Amino acid sequence: MEEHLRRGRAMSPDALVSWWRSSRKKMSDAARSTPDDARIPWYGPPMGLMSFVSARLMETWAHGQDVADALEVRRVPTDRLRHVAHIGVRTRGFSYVLRSLEPPSEPVRVELVSPSGESWVWDETESPAAQSRASVTGNALDFCLVVTQRRNIADTSLKTEGDLAEQWLEIAQAFAGPPGNGRAPGLGAAT
Repeated sequence: MEEHLRRGRAMSPDALVSWWRSSRKKMSDAARSTPDDARIPWYGPPMGLMSFVSARLMETWAHGQDVADALEVRRVPTDRLRHVAHIGVRTRGFSYVLRSLEPPSEPVRVELVSPSGESWVWDETESPAAQSRASVTGNALDFCLVVTQRRNIADTSLKTEGDLAEQWLEIAQAFAGPPGNGRAPGLGAAT
């Protein structure tokens, strides 16, 4: 691929798929041979191996969604979205820091329905009696599309309870780089 880019030439679809598979295998082999406690240099501070691999999975999924949207095809979601949803939840504070805002200390409960119908819950409180007052509920695909800025919350079936949950999903960004503007309502396929 690098040679094609240097020469300004497009790759054939077969060559691109071959490059993709070869590169995916190299990355997978490198991850398997890296000690679990290794720190991987990346944008910002180095990342732990599991966080690094999960982040690459999230980015691949999000850019795959861009391709699916451009081709106007619908991918069938699977429970592997849990990795993307988990990153989306874990990067809540990061979404604020990117915008030079103080991350709220109050938790937001996230309860999603997986593609298989399983319930996934993230709640930072330690006891059911102290559950978060702010919450996000809905299907996992919609949540993943919002936190990767592939859909505007208005174009999903997600429900927010409380100002903190609503504010978070307006700025949610599960990927590194400068703060993104997200999607305006109506852009991107309806889910």
